[in-house]
Amino acid sequence: MMNGLKKRIAEFASGWVGSLVIAFLVATSIKSAIADWYVVPTGSMKPTIIEGDRIFVNKLSYDLKVPYTTQHISSWNNPERGDIVVFYSPKDKKRLVKRVIGLPGDSISMENNRLYINGKEISYEQAALPPGLQDTISESSRLGVFREELPGFTHDIMVTYDQPAIRSFSSVHVPVGYYFMMGDNRDNSADSRYFGFVDRNLILGRATTIVMSLNRDHYYKPRWDRFFNKLN
Repeated sequence: MMNGLKKRIAEFASGWVGSLVIAFLVATSIKSAIADWYVVPTGSMKPTIIEGDRIFVNKLSYDLKVPYTTQHISSWNNPERGDIVVFYSPKDKKRLVKRVIGLPGDSISMENNRLYINGKEISYEQAALPPGLQDTISESSRLGVFREELPGFTHDIMVTYDQPAIRSFSSVHVPVGYYFMMGDNRDNSADSRYFGFVDRNLILGRATTIVMSLNRDHYYKPRWDRFFNKLN
């Protein structure tokens, strides 16, 4: 009976249906554990990432996971401050993309959109809105773009003065094995200010590149200037 079962499995695997199933499993395993791309549906990471960007996610940046799970086979690195990462929200398990602001052991606080990390006030300089973002922003919005100088990493953030948001919070201590995430669009981002710290095991990988960008409000017209841009 066992030989008959093995024969049927071999016949299935050698047929076209079996080949399709195997190819599907290989492809989805690669997406699950090695590399994937993510279509960004919201503007929570403006001005760095905008609606319609397709970003490449390197799932081997920090570890190797069992395909289709968050279980680690092996780990060789951890997220660093400033990394843009894709992870499962601890609130509802939706896949999100945010920036790492607080590392395990850090103390993080904010006062009127100015971050303090381990008691040190972060420096900000006014910056210009990058080209190509005007079509994603309402003309009535009152906003500002600033260069945020995190320890060892500098990047741009955006604030929207007339948008209700959590702009201040008392100091919180990031537990071991957890991270504090924030969107670059500070006044329009559901992040660790709302759902708390993110477990290391929920981090899927690091977003490294905008592969392509399509303007969904203009018949998915390609934004050629954003193709293959490295994320900072």
